[in-house]
Amino acid sequence: MSNSQHVTRLTGPEISALWTQYVNDSMSICVLSYFQQTCNDSEIGAIFDHALSLSTSHVRDIKKKLQAEDYPVPIGFNENDVNLNAPPLFSEIFMISYLYAMTLHGLNAYSLSLGTSAREDQRNYYKECGKEAMELYDKIVDVMLKKGIYSRPPTIHRPDTVDFVKDQHYLSGWFHRRPLNGIEIGNLYYNNQKTIVKSVLEIGFSQVTKSKELREYFQRGEKICTKHIGIFNGFLEKDHLSSPATLISEVTNSTMAPFSDKLMLFHIVSLVSVTVGYYGAALSSCQRRDLMAQYLKIMAEIGLYAEDGANLLIKNGWMEQPPMASDRQALANNK
Repeated sequence: MSNSQHVTRLTGPEISALWTQYVNDSMSICVLSYFQQTCNDSEIGAIFDHALSLSTSHVRDIKKKLQAEDYPVPIGFNENDVNLNAPPLFSEIFMISYLYAMTLHGLNAYSLSLGTSAREDQRNYYKECGKEAMELYDKIVDVMLKKGIYSRPPTIHRPDTVDFVKDQHYLSGWFHRRPLNGIEIGNLYYNNQKTIVKSVLEIGFSQVTKSKELREYFQRGEKICTKHIGIFNGFLEKDHLSSPATLISEVTNSTMAPFSDKLMLFHIVSLVSVTVGYYGAALSSCQRRDLMAQYLKIMAEIGLYAEDGANLLIKNGWMEQPPMASDRQALANNK
């Protein structure tokens, strides 16, 4: 690194990316440690070992980066937020499916962080994180394929010739529905998969939390997920396309919480926030009006759910304040 880079302060997006990753990876350490403890499958357990080592190294590296910038290290999550003695809450099938979905989230987050980084050390760091996530993704998919638990998206038939859109009916969807195109199929399928994972988490979390308020919040979220899964499946089924496998039966009967209420609520709110982004990305690539209308509708619904979750975090004193610009008006008023 050049001398000029040594004295260049991190930008707002750069410091925020590190801050957010620290909090998320500190949570991942808790979740992965518990999954590692309760997993009886050696091949899946080896994947958790690898993923846990990555999250641990990320937390260590980011702590050094923040300290070098004289920036406060967030509290995040620690051993007080996980109970390694709790019995299994989920099966190994769900555990690896969960890690599959979280790795997809990580791949997206690292690419966004790289795209908003200017300093060379930051760019190199996120390139390395992306490489690690891709390697982890390969390991996860290989194990899921080997065990027959990878849910493949539907295939589409190869056309005989190149064709062009003939009229505006291609953009319709209310009365003259054309078949879904490949991009729309992919978005429906993968958003469905991620929603299924979140739904199972909410079932499990509602089962173990001692808080009535959180239980009702998780149960409300599970109902929203069930509704969205039904919408996604409905679009696929109308074109005789397969839907992802459901994982509802992969929750055990345990009622002992493996995680703190703070971690469980934060995890769900984080996933909801990410979901809004994925729905928005799917909306931007839609070319059928009926599908676009559905995405707009469910984005509004889940956005309100996310806000209510954030309010619960604030109410309980569990929401750490992310990096922010200086409040110049407040500074001026304190003179």
